Amino acid sequence: QVKLVESGGGLVQAGDSLRISCTNSARPFSQYAMGWFRQAPGQEREFVASLNWNGRTTYYSDSVKGRFTISRDNAKNTVYLQMNSLKPEDTAVYYCAVVRTVVPATTSVAYENWGQGTQVTVSS
Repeated sequence: QVKLVESGGGLVQAGDSLRISCTNSARPFSQYAMGWFRQAPGQEREFVASLNWNGRTTYYSDSVKGRFTISRDNAKNTVYLQMNSLKPEDTAVYYCAVVRTVVPATTSVAYENWGQGTQVTVSS
């Protein structure tokens, strides 16, 4: 069972930046694609960003493209989500997920293991 732990969430103001992290026990980490999803109260979980094993292939949802950057450090078994120009509508619980595949998926059903989530709140 792969264990994932997110961290770095918090309360920020609109326009601020925040970086959240996800450390996981997947071995070898370099063979896993990673994704970030988010879920706001009363809404379904939605795709945010994903990347392949070496970080050279990335996908973003239209709502975060140009503001968020996903990256990974395989030596640290960690994936990051740098969030800039945050908006109140970015408020949600952010989850990281992992799947042992070459292609970084953009749908939640493709992922095998999930973290417990970290809360990001953006005030206006």
